[in-house]
Amino acid sequence: MATERDWYDTPLYYDIIFDADTPREAAFLEALHQRHGRPLRRRPRLLEPACGSGRLLLAMARRGWQVSGFDGNPSMLAFARQRLRKAAVRARLWQDWLQSFEAPKSMGKVDLAHILVSSFKYLLSEQDACNCLRRIANALHPGGLMVLGIHLSDDQNRDGEVERWSASRGRIKVRCETRTQPAQKRRRLEDISTCLSIRDGSKTHRQITHWQFRTYNAAQVRQLLRALPEFELLACHDFQHDIQAERRLDDEYSDIVLVLRRR
Repeated sequence: MATERDWYDTPLYYDIIFDADTPREAAFLEALHQRHGRPLRRRPRLLEPACGSGRLLLAMARRGWQVSGFDGNPSMLAFARQRLRKAAVRARLWQDWLQSFEAPKSMGKVDLAHILVSSFKYLLSEQDACNCLRRIANALHPGGLMVLGIHLSDDQNRDGEVERWSASRGRIKVRCETRTQPAQKRRRLEDISTCLSIRDGSKTHRQITHWQFRTYNAAQVRQLLRALPEFELLACHDFQHDIQAERRLDDEYSDIVLVLRRR
């Protein structure tokens, strides 16, 4: 039997199953900035909304960036603070929400912001989505970049989706199974559950989290961008995070990464 528990309340297990992608994602973000970002005469600044366990904050700090981030979950923030402190990395971290965050004045304007792993889809209304992106635009220098990853939903799929993968760290092994139910087309919602099976030495347990995402197809992404004159769309990629592989904004693939520039 699986225990009902928010996986953000167990940041170590969450971190283990996502951390393998960190080096590739960090290299991709830096390559995007080198290709599309404004010229810099100082140490660049980065903002990560929904920064989670802090894995990318640490990776980007090690690449020379001044990093700031926020998250809504106090357990995630505590984990991120401990990780950065252990690595002797300075960062601004605070608890806040995507649709209503207030950046501290001491942060100044940033050169790059990103939300890479579909956390943006937690915003269940168009108003909240626009509020989030406008606040990010206000935090960016003119010419600064926002990199936004969104899993596109197929509203013709009547079977849903299942994704499974596993990862280990030391004696801990975590297996993740995420099930996405068929999209509710009119309400633009999809029900999702993630079950983590954890083995820590000889001990095992399972925990399950249920939540909802807002759905997007390519046309709905374009509609959202039309409501945000603060940004221009520069390029699209997919979740392979290959700087050389640009894509079109269409429904031919499920995972899209938008590269937006602050006007």
